[in-house]
Amino acid sequence: MSNRTRTRTVKTAAGVHTVQIPRQRGRRGAQPFVVVVPERPSLTREAFGFLGRLLWKHRRGIAPLTLAVTALPVTALLHWWAWWSGLLVAPLAVAPLAWLAFALLRRPAGRSVLLWRIGLATGATSALTWLSLAAGFGPTAGPLPVLWLLVTLAVQTAWLVIRRKG
Repeated sequence: MSNRTRTRTVKTAAGVHTVQIPRQRGRRGAQPFVVVVPERPSLTREAFGFLGRLLWKHRRGIAPLTLAVTALPVTALLHWWAWWSGLLVAPLAVAPLAWLAFALLRRPAGRSVLLWRIGLATGATSALTWLSLAAGFGPTAGPLPVLWLLVTLAVQTAWLVIRRKG
């Protein structure tokens, strides 16, 4: 039986296509040529690639959203690993208010700067309060998801407005 009629079983990985080149006729020294056609990516891969490129292009604009989404599993892990970590994080919620008091006493400013300082201190205090409560009671306990959503929307909106003005 000749080689051309025998079937050969070659094991390949999933998704890899192997092209068998038959024995060449003609000149002995001639090298065969191979045309490589890449496999078309699936629609799911195309969609994830598009989404990834879109997120990468706008990564600076969605920085607060990225931090907020990262905070959910981090606080869930903190709550699962050591629920008492909320007690350790709780004093950090007072730090923005202390900064505001220090800034008001040491660096008096005009009305617009004062409003920005109060807004920043309020936002940071609410975010750190959520962080300590979520670490202590879990990120999905009681009204914490709603508070997370409100703080995330406020910070993301302020972030986009500030970046637009600059």
